[in-house]
Amino acid sequence: MAYLAAYDVHAAKVFGRTGPRTGIDPFMNLVAQVMSIELYASAKRVFWIVDNGSSHRGQKAADRLTAAFPNAVMVYTPVHASWLNQVEIYFSVVQRKVVSPNDFTDLTEVGKRLRAFEDRYNATAQPFQWKFTTSDLDDLLARLDRHTTDHQAGSSAEPAT
Repeated sequence: MAYLAAYDVHAAKVFGRTGPRTGIDPFMNLVAQVMSIELYASAKRVFWIVDNGSSHRGQKAADRLTAAFPNAVMVYTPVHASWLNQVEIYFSVVQRKVVSPNDFTDLTEVGKRLRAFEDRYNATAQPFQWKFTTSDLDDLLARLDRHTTDHQAGSSAEPAT
């Protein structure tokens, strides 16, 4: 079972759907589900922040999205940086609160539990308070540079014989 979801970062609202698989059609069905709602249908622009999954990767996917919904704009997170996409925070909550432990009797129960959680989430959630600043990014990049430098220095040692 696949669970696809879109997340409105301003309203903390999730639009989800379950199905037997992922792919172009399920992704575009999710987009149509969201874009058929008046707030998004008449918006000047609706940004779709996506990772590099195969159902929405590349220029063909961006063109397909814009052809179907001219006000939709696809924006990609950098590779290995899906944590920048707030729907991934929601999926992390789903993993901890719904899917684990995986004590389901069948896939129908999984779907029911996902939909029930989504309904509860939409009734109670508040937008995430994103606190990652440019200063935080500078600190993170400096730590990564130090780690890379330390790792390269440690690996350049002569091998023991």
